[in-house]
Parts: sequence; C-alpha cells; structure tokens
Amino acid sequence: MRRMEHDQTQDQARGEALRLAVIDIERHVARGGWDAPTAVFALVRTTEALARTPELAEQLPADAIALAKDNPHHLTSIEQEGLPSSADLEQLLAQLAWPESVDGAAVVVERIVVPPEAAEAAEDMSVEQLMAHPQRQDVRIAAGVLRTGESWCALRSRANDSDDNVGGSPDAVPGLVEAISATLAE
Repeated sequence: MRRMEHDQTQDQARGEALRLAVIDIERHVARGGWDAPTAVFALVRTTEALARTPELAEQLPADAIALAKDNPHHLTSIEQEGLPSSADLEQLLAQLAWPESVDGAAVVVERIVVPPEAAEAAEDMSVEQLMAHPQRQDVRIAAGVLRTGESWCALRSRANDSDDNVGGSPDAVPGLVEAISATLAE
C-alpha cells in the first residue's frame, strides 16, 4: 500500500513539474508575440542537469534552483535551435529523437481553429478562405510530455491574449501529445 502511495506522490510531483514547465514555456514564447515559428524544447530534470553541468547554475534563475531543491522533478527547458527542415509539424516531429538524458519534450505551435459547426466546411476551404473565416480563432498550443507518460497542454487564444486566460489540461490536444510522446520512444 505504501509503495502505491509513493508512486502516486511521484506521479503527482512529475505532473506538477511538467505543468509548470509547459506554462513557463508558453509564457516565454508569448513574450515574442504571435505568428512565431514552431518551437521545440528538451525537458531535463534541473537537479540532474546541475549535477552533470554545475556551471549551469550561473545561467538559471535563482528561483528555478530553489524550486529544484524543493521538487527533485523540477524541469528546465532547453529550446532547440537548428531544427531539421520540414513541410509540416508531423514531419518535423517524425525526425526528432532524444537521448536518455532528456526527460521529456515540449512543442509550441500556432493553429487556426473554427467552431465545430464550421469545422466540416473548413476542410474544403483554401488557406485564404480559412484565414478570412469570420469565426476563426488563432490559438497557441504548448504541449509537453515526459518519458514517464505525464502530459500537459496549455492553450492561449489571440482574442484573449493574457497570461491569466491560458487554459490547460493533460489531454487538451491528444494528437499532439501522442506525436511528442513518439519522439521519446526508445
């Protein structure tokens, strides 16, 4: 019984660390404004990263180091540069693989969404028609997944563009969560 409670506590700590990391990543990207390219981040446990690379402490904010002392699952995100060229997000993710030292991955992407009643008609629209659709919404999606299976998605709409209007849940964008998870497969 104690083992199961310990496992649940660990799952909750990992889930909370991921939730906070994804929110932080979304806010980081939001500071750059809209119409940004897809961004990809490696997620590593801060305590392990500091153990491997002690000089990293000089680059991390003091609050991140303090949080890592309280939660050994605290995550540091590392934005990936020089991503392979690809025609779309699916092709990009299919080209990614992570070393064992990476505990998870996160992706931030912008999409256009329309209400469900307009979605069926939108499938037959050109990009220009979709962009001009009166019910269209621009949405930024930040999704993160850990090797242990936890996931979190944060969503922000351009129409309600503020940090306190970011929604989230573990499975808000299941297809993206699944695609990111595939990049972590061993």
